[in-house]
Amino acid sequence: MRLVSVNVGLPRRFEPNGQEIVTGIFKSPVAGRVAVRTLNLDGDRQADLNVHGGPDKAIYAYPREHYDYWRKELPDAELPWGVFGENFTVEGFREDELNIGDWLRVGTAEFAVTQPRPPCYKLAFRFGRPDMLKRFLHSRRTGFYLRVLREGEVGAGDAIELLRRDAGKVTVSDITRLYAFEKDNRALLQRAMEVPALPESWRAYFREKTGDPAG
Repeated sequence: MRLVSVNVGLPRRFEPNGQEIVTGIFKSPVAGRVAVRTLNLDGDRQADLNVHGGPDKAIYAYPREHYDYWRKELPDAELPWGVFGENFTVEGFREDELNIGDWLRVGTAEFAVTQPRPPCYKLAFRFGRPDMLKRFLHSRRTGFYLRVLREGEVGAGDAIELLRRDAGKVTVSDITRLYAFEKDNRALLQRAMEVPALPESWRAYFREKTGDPAG
């Protein structure tokens, strides 16, 4: 279980089909040690803070293993590390193996798993494929966001250590299932709402689905 690549990028203007957008989805691998801050990595920023960034989305991680799948699905696409907009390309951790609230140590920094990444329309522009959002979501290969628990430094090749498993046992994949595939799974909805590490925005969304705004 290791950190394969650390990827950063600053927001840039992008004009797909003549439509100007500003996005931070373009990430590139960096060498050496990189400082981890509460809200991001040194050299990295998010463009639209209404939907990206913040403490619960400080770092985006994507499993290296998923690249094998996408190379088969998108044989003509160039797929360098960071192409999905991830800060961490990781090995040995997948969405169905990580609980919301699990604690990880990478380098000298520590993190908590908070949520999957619902695809943003900018992913379609990044790949030049209008169907990319649908393909990404239905692949269930969403990657996951991390909250920074302890600032520190990380670098490609660092081991990733699982420090603590969350007792709620609601996986990243479970949240994606509830969001897109099993919206009426009330038992899982109830369990998800009881996980303290799940951001309030998700719990409010699930409370609305259950018809119980008070939780």
